[in-house]
Amino acid sequence: MKKVYLLLILVCTVLPLSAQKHYVPHVHVGFHGGMAMSKMSFSPSVEQKMLNGLTAGVSFRFAEERHVGLLTELNFTTRGWQEDLTGTALNYSRKLTYLELPIMTHIFFGGRKFKGFFNLGPQLCYMIGSSIDSNFDYKDPTNAEGFPLDYRSTEQMGMDIKNKFDYGIVLGAGIEGIIRKRHSLMLEARFYYGLGNIFPSSKKDTFSASRGMSIGITLGYMFRVK
Repeated sequence: MKKVYLLLILVCTVLPLSAQKHYVPHVHVGFHGGMAMSKMSFSPSVEQKMLNGLTAGVSFRFAEERHVGLLTELNFTTRGWQEDLTGTALNYSRKLTYLELPIMTHIFFGGRKFKGFFNLGPQLCYMIGSSIDSNFDYKDPTNAEGFPLDYRSTEQMGMDIKNKFDYGIVLGAGIEGIIRKRHSLMLEARFYYGLGNIFPSSKKDTFSASRGMSIGITLGYMFRVK
């Protein structure tokens, strides 16, 4: 009987310990919003500044392992570029509005109240709109008083966009705080580098590269449904 009692005690001790090692899958849904600062990678290069825009979207996160999960989003983002016309009263900016679908590996670590995380993966984008804000005739900038024409490319300002589809790589890092049992807030900084060109890029064309890039800072809310 003593051996039976010892066996029961051993089983009752080991089972809870093994259960603690098993990770219960978590499923979260949420939303987020913030600002996006963007510019273009042109070749030949174009003098430009970062353009401020907005980003917002919804999130779905699934984690079956203790420190690794899958995060996918559907985002609405405005990006583009602003011409650097410092020293003049002129301004030109071109906003490109995208629907974005990032599918990322979500790596997280930390305690029950605060966690750090990294997000990394591909992103698919489709342009749903574009607009130009300028206080001069950008199709003929030679008539704009004070426009710095020397050694400067101007074709991109009036060029029609050929490719609305874009794709690239996204990398993010941030923190998550658990405010209640199923509720959490996240703060994230994210970098996107596009691999697709918005303008034609053959040997006879003006630009061999016209790729987008952006830095976003967002505040998000997540609700654990499972």
